[in-house]
Amino acid sequence: MATARKLSVVIWHLLMKGESYAWARPSLHAKKLRDVELKAESKAVRGQKGAAHAYNIKSHREEERRWVEQAEGAYARFVAGWNPRGPRKARTDAANEVRR
Repeated sequence: MATARKLSVVIWHLLMKGESYAWARPSLHAKKLRDVELKAESKAVRGQKGAAHAYNIKSHREEERRWVEQAEGAYARFVAGWNPRGPRKARTDAANEVRR
């Protein structure tokens, strides 16, 4: 349930801001879109290299995979210091005097 909520929040933010997912692999995304178009009986065009062609090049796929791994590592480092309870509140002088 928590995973579904997190995904829905991410999707909502992407839609509201009109942005693309930061860690998406462009050629894989283009291939998936083209597959959907073909399943929807879109006309197949022979002899032309479309946006999904880059996915067929192994070096290009591997390069995109490295980008995604780098982004995931950066995200892991970014959230490593998060405190689930929020930042610790600083004590004020008045609160310190009451405790004494």
